[in-house]
Amino acid sequence: MRIAVLGSASSWYVADLQRAAGDSHAIVPITYRHLHSQVDMHSISLDSGEFDLFGCDALLVRSMPPGTLEQVIFRMNALAQLAEERVVVNTPRAIEIAVDKYLTTVKLREAGLRVPTTIACQTAEQAMESFLSLGGEVVVKPVFGGEGRGITRVADEAIALRTFKALEQIGAVIYLQEFIEHEGCDLRLLIVGERIVGMRRRHPSDWRTNISRGAIGEPFELNDDLVQQARLAARSVGATVAGVDFLPGRDRRLYALEVNAVPGWRALSRVAGVDVAAWVIEHLQDCCENR
Repeated sequence: MRIAVLGSASSWYVADLQRAAGDSHAIVPITYRHLHSQVDMHSISLDSGEFDLFGCDALLVRSMPPGTLEQVIFRMNALAQLAEERVVVNTPRAIEIAVDKYLTTVKLREAGLRVPTTIACQTAEQAMESFLSLGGEVVVKPVFGGEGRGITRVADEAIALRTFKALEQIGAVIYLQEFIEHEGCDLRLLIVGERIVGMRRRHPSDWRTNISRGAIGEPFELNDDLVQQARLAARSVGATVAGVDFLPGRDRRLYALEVNAVPGWRALSRVAGVDVAAWVIEHLQDCCENR
C-alpha cells in the first residue's frame, strides 16, 4: 500500500509507522499547507507538493493544525473529496466532531455515556452564573485544543470573573465543566479498528493527567463494561482510530471526558507492550480491502 500520512515528516509517529511498515508499505508524509486542488472540465486533482493524493491507497490523518476559517473549511472539504474515492482515517466528519469539545460532549451524552455537567456560553455574565451554578469550582477548557493545553481549574470568584472577561474580549466560547473530585488518575483507552488497549495515567502533583504534562502511564486490566463504553464513545463521533478518556470520580462514577481522533500512542505502546503502529497499518489495510 501507499499510505499518505497527514502530519509532520520529522514526527515520531511517521518514524514509527515507517518502522512498522518496513518494506511492505510506503509511508509518505504530507502537510495541510501544501494541499492543492485543480478542478476543470476534464478532471479534479488533489495533491500535496508533488504527491498525488488520488494515487495513494489510504490517508491517515495525524494532525489538525490551527488555521483561518477559510483554510480549515478548504482542508476538510479536500479530505471529504478524497474520502469519496480513497480510505481516509479518520474521516473528515469524525475529525470535525472530535476536535470540538462541545460537540463531542453532546455526542457522548446522546450515546448514553455519563459526562460532567458542561456549560458553553459567550459572555462573562453567563459564565459567572454558570460558575456559581456548578458550585464555584470549574474546569475551563478551550473548545479546540489537546494535551492539556489551556485547561484551567478555577475556584475563586474574582479570578473566575477576570478569566471569563478575558475570554469574552478575544471572542472565545467559554467552555466550563464541573470539577470532578478524583484520585489523581484517569484512563486512556486506544481503539484501532477491532483492537483495544488501555493504560492508567497518574500524576503525582497535578490534577491534570496528560502524559505531556508529566503524568505516569501504568498498565491496567480492561473489563467488558469499560471496553463497551469506549467503543460506544468512538462510534459516537464516527472514529475507527480513537483515544477515549474516562475519569473515575471519587463518587465511584465513570465519566467520559473526551474522544481524540488523532491520538498519540507512544506512551501507551510502551506501557502495554503492543506495537500500535503495526495495528494502525493493519487497520488501514483492512479498510482498503473492505472498501
